[in-house]
Amino acid sequence: METQSYIPVPPGVGMEDNFLSLDDILLSHERLPSRTECAFPRLGFLEKSSDARDIQEGTKMEMPLFLAKGLYDRKRRVVSVELPKVYKEGWRTVFNADPTVVDLYKMGPYYYGLGSQMLHFDSPENPEIAQAILQTFIGRFRRTMDSSQNAYNEDTSALVERLDYLERALFRAGQSGLNNFQSWERGHASTLTASSLVLNYRKRKISDLQS
Repeated sequence: METQSYIPVPPGVGMEDNFLSLDDILLSHERLPSRTECAFPRLGFLEKSSDARDIQEGTKMEMPLFLAKGLYDRKRRVVSVELPKVYKEGWRTVFNADPTVVDLYKMGPYYYGLGSQMLHFDSPENPEIAQAILQTFIGRFRRTMDSSQNAYNEDTSALVERLDYLERALFRAGQSGLNNFQSWERGHASTLTASSLVLNYRKRKISDLQS
């Protein structure tokens, strides 16, 4: 029986995040262009481009996503966050025209995840950002899955290099399903076993009967 030293934990969905997911941990360290709306005494060491003791009001700097979310407050303005360029109107127009031509990994390896997290920050462009992310995913999904199904026992590095991490996970899932189907066709499939959901349900029923 095969064992794994690490069982991958899936990332959160949409604006939610999962602190047990390595993908979400890496996403939370993506840096955002920010501006301080008040002074931060004795925290000048956080701004590497300055030797000042304090961070002054109006300082422009890059903050990791987790810090920007922690400091952001709609009532008491501490920091303001600027949209990364890939979510601005110019790039949204490109995505609306043909999302399949864009190298998402180069533009930002967590395009969908970071875009969803940007909705935490108040912006009049939030509805357009959400719509652009959704339409980009829809526009690229079929091509991603078609590629995963038509690359059996081939080098797929060229196919996935332009995909963001969510799309790469979908590509791997498609490849796994294809490999399992090919094994089944050749009669190499393993013995069918009950789903873990069914087994857990049976255990709960037995526990209820014994209690």
